[in-house]
Amino acid sequence: MYVHLIDRRSGECGDAVTTLRVTDRVTFIRLRLPVYRCGPDCRTGRRRPGIPWDTLPGLAVVALGTTLAFLIADAIPGLNPATCAVLLGALLANAGLHTPALQPGTHVAGHHLLRLSVVLLGFQLSASTLRAIGPAGAVLVLVTVGVTFAGMLGLGRLLGLSTARSLLLASGYSICGASAVAAVRHAVDADDDDVAVAVALVTLCGSLAIFVLPALHTVLGLGPVQFGSWVGASVHDVGQTVATAQAVPGALTVALVVKLSRVALLLPLVTVLGVRARRLRAAGPAASAVKPPVLPLFLLSFVAAAALNSTGWVPAGTLSALHHVQYIALVAALVGLGTGIHRRVLARAGGPALLVGLGGWVLVAGTALAVVHLAGITG
Repeated sequence: MYVHLIDRRSGECGDAVTTLRVTDRVTFIRLRLPVYRCGPDCRTGRRRPGIPWDTLPGLAVVALGTTLAFLIADAIPGLNPATCAVLLGALLANAGLHTPALQPGTHVAGHHLLRLSVVLLGFQLSASTLRAIGPAGAVLVLVTVGVTFAGMLGLGRLLGLSTARSLLLASGYSICGASAVAAVRHAVDADDDDVAVAVALVTLCGSLAIFVLPALHTVLGLGPVQFGSWVGASVHDVGQTVATAQAVPGALTVALVVKLSRVALLLPLVTVLGVRARRLRAAGPAASAVKPPVLPLFLLSFVAAAALNSTGWVPAGTLSALHHVQYIALVAALVGLGTGIHRRVLARAGGPALLVGLGGWVLVAGTALAVVHLAGITG
């Protein structure tokens, strides 16, 4: 159960009507409760008027945390900024330093900056990238994503996870980590705790892959192309993919091609989940006045960025700059999302969520490795 503030008449954030969502049922109760939660602007793109002065303290802390994440990752070999960002945000929350004055700013970072990073991720994707993957690579991506998504949904159902949490985990593990979590959140009716657990688990397992997969490279007797294909098909985040693949000379290029081909599947996934969400709300006992869009604006912008990149009109220097901005925005967003990873949230999630996360990690890595061999990828 979670509390979500919404004005039934206008669909804007407010404190006049509180919606209590319990499983799949929606009940409107007139209350006045000043609770800061994710409002409809996170789901529909509506924005509050005026200058959001209350976000500045939190955004300043996020900027500091982002800087520290890059400095720590640069100082300690093996760590990447995304992992450091989540850990710093979680440390802030669990040390009791995430005060109410900081929450509006960290909320904006965790939602809007993450969406910005998804949009800018489109500039790393192009039609030529998809053509370069070839038939064997296409089979690798489609089979790995399909098996991982279906397998994690089944595992989540078996271990008693909510549908929303299972969908977030399945999307994050099969497509592109925290970016996929942000993209599908609006369509699965997930609350902040669901997102915090999903981000924590995809970051944990993606970080483990940076150490585990290169260590298995020699044991498994994989060539650079095989290793790059395995990494691109199984590691969650683009940054984690780069960190993992660059451990083996000659593997990085193919890893990025395969990884970005997985990212391209974000669009059909969110479309399907968006249609599902609209049908569920229309058929519910109390249909919501605010229906989620099939495709949110930021995902349409992601598609537009990929289309623009496919034209070849964007200079290489600009693309390089956008790539750096995208990763900085992602790391900043993970600082904000990390503040939602409180020990009480993880305690409530319990062993089942951790088992689904670790099971999904083994599933995506095992499936990708099997398909690399079965599809005849060599080199």
